[in-house]
Amino acid sequence: MPGRHGKQTMSIKSDKWIRHMAETTGMIEPFEPRQVRERDGHKIISYGTSSYGYDIRCAPEFKVFTNIHSTVVDPKNFDEKSFVDMHGDSCIIPPNSFALARTLEYFRIPRNVLTICLGKSTYARCGIIVNVTPFEPEWEGYVTLEFSNTTPLPARIYAGEGCAQVLFFESDKDDVCEVSYKDRGGKYQGQVGVTLPKA
Repeated sequence: MPGRHGKQTMSIKSDKWIRHMAETTGMIEPFEPRQVRERDGHKIISYGTSSYGYDIRCAPEFKVFTNIHSTVVDPKNFDEKSFVDMHGDSCIIPPNSFALARTLEYFRIPRNVLTICLGKSTYARCGIIVNVTPFEPEWEGYVTLEFSNTTPLPARIYAGEGCAQVLFFESDKDDVCEVSYKDRGGKYQGQVGVTLPKA
């Protein structure tokens, strides 16, 4: 429906739409149609479908930033030696540092959809900021996650549990983008692991 002054709008999508798209198009795999708050009788940081979003999980592979080599952090020429690889059910991030991870879920974003991803408040209230850029139209892959520990103490993040919420916005049918992420050959298309910056 056109917005004010006849302009086109993008509407946020509900749990019904998310479930339908995941189950019929493979938009999210694996997919959890409800909110999961417990595992084996223990409380966890929730994941799965919410009222107007989807709470993603962190996979058990991490790249933790280290300054041991004292190299310059350059997004156009990033040194892989700046990270230490770790695997496990959780990861400790050093004080005032950060770690990269990826989602357990693989996403296939429709051409008329854009997502925004926001960190869960459980982490934010501990000084752990989750940063994810938007998933653009026709992007697909595992999502690389950045966890920043803003505190002067070590911080723990958990694999297999919720870390951020994805919100889906769909454009009007007559206002689909002319060029999608796939069309322009985006450099992070189809990423499968924790992906470092590419120039």
